[in-house]
Amino acid sequence: MARMKKEGYRVPLFDRIFKPEVITLPNGHTVSRPRSRMPLIIGVLVAVIWASVLLTGFDIAIIIRRGHQFTYILNRIFHPNFEYFPKVVGPLMDTIKMSILGSVLGATLALPFAVVASTNINKNNWVVSICRFLLNIVRTLPTLVIAKFAALIFGLGTFAGTVAITVFTFGVVSKMMYEAIETIDMGAFEAMESAGGDKFQSFRTACFPQILPTYLSYCLYSLEMNIRAAAILGYVGAGGLGLLINERIGWRDYEGLGIVLLSLFVVVFIIENTSQYLRKKLS
Repeated sequence: MARMKKEGYRVPLFDRIFKPEVITLPNGHTVSRPRSRMPLIIGVLVAVIWASVLLTGFDIAIIIRRGHQFTYILNRIFHPNFEYFPKVVGPLMDTIKMSILGSVLGATLALPFAVVASTNINKNNWVVSICRFLLNIVRTLPTLVIAKFAALIFGLGTFAGTVAITVFTFGVVSKMMYEAIETIDMGAFEAMESAGGDKFQSFRTACFPQILPTYLSYCLYSLEMNIRAAAILGYVGAGGLGLLINERIGWRDYEGLGIVLLSLFVVVFIIENTSQYLRKKLS
């Protein structure tokens, strides 16, 4: 350790507190072996978990006493009431329509905004900073909060849910797209500008073909997320399956809730597998 100090090497604080172990080799030479940090890591982890338990009021005794209710509810959910399915079809279609329309609108609005927020396309640092600041605000708001505001402004129903999904998709796709745009090869873009083309023409001809597969992949990924998100927007009055889920839970109709969740699972499974297949083709 003394030699490390002489050579200008900064000794870690841990090694200064817990001195390395000195080992004598058979040939008489001595070497130092740093102490294991595992006990410290375990100690810190235990302290953090214990502090979290105290601050959150976590009580394992309640889980032990009430754990049987969880299995009771799951047992009823896994015995869905198929006679309730006709009432699920309408809200399920509303959920799908909200997801598709919101994803299309949000992804369409995101592309030009992402271009403006890209530092390799837009050289105006002020505009780029403002765009990214606005994106950070949009991405900070949870979808349920956006849906709540939309329901207060536009009224209850699927329109508010569509607006919420549009805003959410806009924030997510914009963020991922401007990061993708900043990684593309700019040689062809600069050549087009040197030949007299404006930024729009240069981007459309030289850059857009490079980012199109990535853009479509992000759009499909957003659709996957939005199907699940749309299912809970009914909790704040935005229509869709969320209304039925909230209603069935309120009435303790877990068999009806089971058929709602089963329908949602089938739709999500089909859309996710179709999306994965299309994204593999794009890549």
